[in-house]
Amino acid sequence: MLRLRRYGNPQAAVRLFVSHGNGFAIAGYAHFWHRFLAEFDLVLFDMRSHGQNPPADPAHHDYAHMVEDVAAVAAAARGEFGRKPAAGLFHSMSAQAALRLTMEAASAPFEALVLFDPPNVPAPDHPVYRAMLDYEEKLARWAETRRERFAAPEELAAEYARTRSGRRWPPGAALAMAQAVLRPEPEGDWALACPRALEASMYLQGLGLDLWPRRGDVPVPVTLIGADPDTAYPAPTALSNRALAAEAGFDYRAIADTSHLLQLEAPGRCADAALDALARHGLR
Repeated sequence: MLRLRRYGNPQAAVRLFVSHGNGFAIAGYAHFWHRFLAEFDLVLFDMRSHGQNPPADPAHHDYAHMVEDVAAVAAAARGEFGRKPAAGLFHSMSAQAALRLTMEAASAPFEALVLFDPPNVPAPDHPVYRAMLDYEEKLARWAETRRERFAAPEELAAEYARTRSGRRWPPGAALAMAQAVLRPEPEGDWALACPRALEASMYLQGLGLDLWPRRGDVPVPVTLIGADPDTAYPAPTALSNRALAAEAGFDYRAIADTSHLLQLEAPGRCADAALDALARHGLR
């Protein structure tokens, strides 16, 4: 069972579905999504085994089930809150699940997708492939050995704040994310809601996802909002998104001076880019 939360303006003409990347949780993105509260009917949800959701069967912690989850959340929101035009604002892992759903579903649940830095991997003969392969394998190795338990969320917040990306997060964001991804344990400490083995598995699963579509493969408008590919040391995902947009014909914008965690590093500029995309698609 997945928990969804409704915020924003229930009378708004457009509904936004918003979710997060691997190992994170949507409450930790509040500096980003709170900018949509006045104008949109907002549905937030964590992916399976993340955030406020219970742990899933490890055998079902995969993209196939996450695609079904996104479809189920969209259907539940329609059933509970009524039908209205909807768009999806998704980051990384959830962006890939939503994109695959939109490509495969008989009826797409979204009128448009705004995808933040999805870690799509091209074919092995592509110039970006090796960088993406190394990136996903490095993240999987890190996730397999990361710390799982903490005396308090402040300990994980301090770890976030020491990272290259975390040093750019706005005040309070590191603690908000730590509180979102941890759950209290009976022993009195805190544990990662998403076990590290499951987090690691998703990085490796992304390598075989075969998700490098062309514009004609997706029945709704797609905007890719990527990390900055022109920094001295760009995230491989920044290179991947720039290449995918150029080759496939998707709308594309890069957010200057950001890495893969761009919504955490530059929430205002990311929200502005999403609002511009929604306006272009007639959803503002």
